[in-house]
Amino acid sequence: MALLLPEYSSLVPELKEVRRAGLVRLRGRALPALESAADAVTVVVTRPPGTSIEGLLRLAVSRLDAGTLRTAAEYTLGLAQGTRDWPASDRRTRAAEVYGVSVERFRKDHEVMVLEQVAEQILRLAADPGAEPGGAVPDGEGGGTHRTMLVRARERPVTLTLHVHPVDLLRDVDVVVSPSNVHFALPEPYKSSVAASLRRAAARRGVTGDVMEDPVHDELRAWAAGHDVAGRAVLPGTVVATGAGALAERGVRRIYHAAVAVPRAGTNDYDVLPSDVTRAVSRALALLAEEHDRFDPPLRSVCFPLLGSGRGGLTHEVSLAAVWAAVEAELARGAGWDVHFMVRSPEAAALVERIPAGMRPANDRRAAGRPG
Repeated sequence: MALLLPEYSSLVPELKEVRRAGLVRLRGRALPALESAADAVTVVVTRPPGTSIEGLLRLAVSRLDAGTLRTAAEYTLGLAQGTRDWPASDRRTRAAEVYGVSVERFRKDHEVMVLEQVAEQILRLAADPGAEPGGAVPDGEGGGTHRTMLVRARERPVTLTLHVHPVDLLRDVDVVVSPSNVHFALPEPYKSSVAASLRRAAARRGVTGDVMEDPVHDELRAWAAGHDVAGRAVLPGTVVATGAGALAERGVRRIYHAAVAVPRAGTNDYDVLPSDVTRAVSRALALLAEEHDRFDPPLRSVCFPLLGSGRGGLTHEVSLAAVWAAVEAELARGAGWDVHFMVRSPEAAALVERIPAGMRPANDRRAAGRPG
């Protein structure tokens, strides 16, 4: 017997109910349209109430365009790592920040659009479950946003953790490596780069949301003045450590700023060499060893984005090969660091997941494509 597909007019109100309740309070709620869609998509429908709906939502949101739309949807519905138990007001505030608008404007305009787009994806999934490879709905809190991998670093088995979400969602990772230009000039906090996201997340805000302190920016300026390089470029591969500001409340204790991007004269573009990325990663790991015992508990975990793969122009594949060259060498020597990788797209995640199979030099393969 064919399953009855839900109607769009029923899905949107139920998505609003999920937004208000949060994922941790779905059990026992009457959400017939979402249950019907989940039944149409997943092969196994005998899961506890709420479980199949969460999987459906994760799958639908993963099909949205990467960027502000998908990120705002993840915050709005509590799908972003660490937000499933956040109050609805906190999730709405963070989603509004993604678009750079007030909470009230987001509530009246952007939030409606986001939920409507999620409903559209749910309808497409319900109508054609086979359109998604495997036809399965991901379960569990991670929902594909983070996973662990056992790899071999020159014959030594080690574990890596892969995060597939914005960098400001990281929790309980001691050190985050942030790409920088050789002037250590931070981008404006409203931009979407890794460095801008970390600056924004580290800022200390007042009760109205206004920025009261910009500690990462201030510490970098103080470092440049103290080393007599204010206004001058440092050598590519230089790494500077700062505190993490408000990110310390989420378990992030240090930010290592890696100078890998060299501004191209007369343009808004940058040049990044893979060799400079490898040198910066090696220096970041050496700095981690230097700072390890200065903290209580000692620093142990470090997270790397794919350095230089944004405006620096490196493909994901070339950047990963350059980062992994330094990480593998360090781990192969017996270093006990807890290493994490952070990416935004499924395509980049797929490349990282190929590490266990062994990576050949990037120039032996076709480029993976420049990220948008």
